Amino acid sequence: MLKVWISGANGHLGQALCTRLDREKYQLIATDVAEVDVTVPAEVRAFADANRPDVIINCTGFNDEDGCETDPDRAYRVNALAPRNLALAADALGAKMVQFSTDDVFAKASHHPYNEFDAPAPESLYGKSKLAGEEFVRTLCHRYLIVRSAWVYGIGRDFVSTVLNAAADPTCPWLAVPTDRFASPTSADDLTAAVEQLIDHDTLGIYHIVCQGRCSRYDFAKAILKAAHMEDKLELHPIRAADAGSTPSYTVLDNLMLRLDNLPQPRPWKEALNEYINSLQ
Repeated sequence: MLKVWISGANGHLGQALCTRLDREKYQLIATDVAEVDVTVPAEVRAFADANRPDVIINCTGFNDEDGCETDPDRAYRVNALAPRNLALAADALGAKMVQFSTDDVFAKASHHPYNEFDAPAPESLYGKSKLAGEEFVRTLCHRYLIVRSAWVYGIGRDFVSTVLNAAADPTCPWLAVPTDRFASPTSADDLTAAVEQLIDHDTLGIYHIVCQGRCSRYDFAKAILKAAHMEDKLELHPIRAADAGSTPSYTVLDNLMLRLDNLPQPRPWKEALNEYINSLQ
């Protein structure tokens, strides 16, 4: 039975993993900042030495893009130094380190899907801090998995819940959604299932894990309302990203490494979305 330490277990992704991982196959050690502050090297070393996990999964992260811009110290402390501390602890134990990353490590102006061999070129401070975390893990840990995903939902407060809550609110007759931001909506269930198989197959390296296909934020919102049979509850206003103080983006990820390793890919994004919405009803 593998001993798996999940750091950031109280966060949305951490909770999804704790729910997903089979307790008959894994002995889970779930911690959050109250138990171990992973930005403090001494706390990480002491906990790792006392518990000696076989796998360390880092679910901590400062994912507020605007917050990263206004508080870069916190962004790099959480998104870069915490992975560094966990990677050092994993390497000292010979454990596997699993680090979650993002499509934001790539430039936003692409017109083709990014695979794991494309060069990162982050434009936001959030993306830069996440890439710094990736680089620490790659440099300091021999046995690592870096998992990049995008537009993850099914983790509590996310874009799907935002659209559904707006549709259920009679005081919110419309929602403005960009038509020029593209990625691959990804179910947390599909993401965690793929991570579990990567752990079981003892694969190493960088993997993109997204549901198949791509869409704009606007098309994503339309699909959410359709799946929930709430098209008549909320009017969607198509806008440009610039109108919302953002920038156009195309950061669609390609699951190339899953294909090369002959491992199952997540489902098409609409199929996964429909199943998730049905589970809420």
